[in-house]
Amino acid sequence: MLHVSRPLVRHVAQLLQNECRRLGTPKGSRALTPFWQAVLILCWFRGENDIPKLGRDHRVSRATAYRYIAEGIGVLAAQAPDLHAALDRAHADGLAYVILDGTLIPTDRCAEQTINVKGESIDAWYSGKAHQHAGNLQALSAPSGLPLWIAEVEPGSVHDLTAARTHVLAALYAASAADLPTLADSGYDGAGIGIHTPIKQPKGNHILSPDNRTYNRLLRALRCLGERGFALLKGRWRILQHITASPSAISDIARAALVLTHFEHNYLPAID
Repeated sequence: MLHVSRPLVRHVAQLLQNECRRLGTPKGSRALTPFWQAVLILCWFRGENDIPKLGRDHRVSRATAYRYIAEGIGVLAAQAPDLHAALDRAHADGLAYVILDGTLIPTDRCAEQTINVKGESIDAWYSGKAHQHAGNLQALSAPSGLPLWIAEVEPGSVHDLTAARTHVLAALYAASAADLPTLADSGYDGAGIGIHTPIKQPKGNHILSPDNRTYNRLLRALRCLGERGFALLKGRWRILQHITASPSAISDIARAALVLTHFEHNYLPAID
């Protein structure tokens, strides 16, 4: 049994059908109808990562199953909001703040070398923090925890602050000037004006002042709900718990999962 709603299946099927019309695909030339292709795609997102088995279940070849899933990822990812659209909607919805967070998406080994800040050759996709190969994803969430936007994936060796500087901080500075501040954890310390992070404990035997401790406590209380954004994505769309495709595909897979989540939370209007 596929634990998703029929309206979601119909929504994905409509997107697939629209793409077929755009490409001029002849009617009746495909092995599966858009509806059953949508079922296959959603089964994969829900964690059934044995694509040959999915193909057998739907009576299509292994190659066709891979191609249909790749089509679905592309069609869904194309519906994901870009950074400026996400921030504009946050403004329009009257959000008091957004939450910046990062996560590591485990992936199969990818032998790609890079040079670290010490001038040493390292495995780009290996995260020393998580002790595994992974991709680094940055995202913005609403105060309620609903994810709003997802950035391009960076190799697992890239620090959260470095990834944020590459993909999102410039837009967040402008948003902060327009009364939409950003809350983040201590990993983003030094991000700049408008990005609120906890105040670090002083060195030595010194302790934070009562005002600073209160500030940190309030910041954690506001940020904690928003940090469920990645948990919401990974828990619902279990394919994000470990990616066996090329690590470069993590961005599109995560954005496709974001679109599915937006639909289920009535944040993305259904297609007529």
